[in-house]
Amino acid sequence: MNLSDSQTSGAVPRRVSAMEAVLTHLRAAIERGEYAVGDKLPSEAELCRRLEVSRPVLREALRALQVMGLTVSRTGKGTFVVADAVDEPTFGDYAAGDLLEVRRHVEIPVAGYAAVRRTPENLDHLVHLLDRMERETDTTAWVAMDTVFHIAVAEASQNPVFRRVIEEIRDALARQSAFLNELGGRREQSNREHRAIVEALVDGSEQDAVAAMSHHLDRVETTLTSILRSERTDPTAKGGSQA
Repeated sequence: MNLSDSQTSGAVPRRVSAMEAVLTHLRAAIERGEYAVGDKLPSEAELCRRLEVSRPVLREALRALQVMGLTVSRTGKGTFVVADAVDEPTFGDYAAGDLLEVRRHVEIPVAGYAAVRRTPENLDHLVHLLDRMERETDTTAWVAMDTVFHIAVAEASQNPVFRRVIEEIRDALARQSAFLNELGGRREQSNREHRAIVEALVDGSEQDAVAAMSHHLDRVETTLTSILRSERTDPTAKGGSQA
């Protein structure tokens, strides 16, 4: 199977990464029943050979399958299928829905408080951080700064409890960010949304800050829903190829 060839037919809105191509293929195979619940997936070496990808690319795809709740990795035994349809992913210790619900109740009002309470130092930090994020090309580094950005907004609210809440979910935020950026191409869009939040804070507009953060979380939810409900067909299925 040549994964680059499998993505050439039909118009796509953005370039599909090798990891996403592997994930799409394996997910489709599981949903078609080629790997049934309880089955063990082929070894990493075998999957790399069949799919013609590197081990790091494959491992990223396998981790995404686990986040989607389709598989589980058992140390020393391999990866096993535990579901044949995507339900709800988990990011660290938290389900996606629970995480988003809390973010809406915390980060939206926090943005409003930050707009009226932020200090010049808070603004300098956020503007500098956003500039770095917009120049960053490495996804891992960008994801790390993404979590720092949300903590910095909470810090600008001048309420240490808000900062502590965001720090508590920091790992989950990073996992969610990496997931959405790899599978949903969110980075550039997220940068624009972050820019709108910072501009509202600079203007001192509580209303605009609340609206900008609300829009940001709406787009996070929309992208996540799009990934989970994706109905893209794995082109290799037509030719009878199996991962």
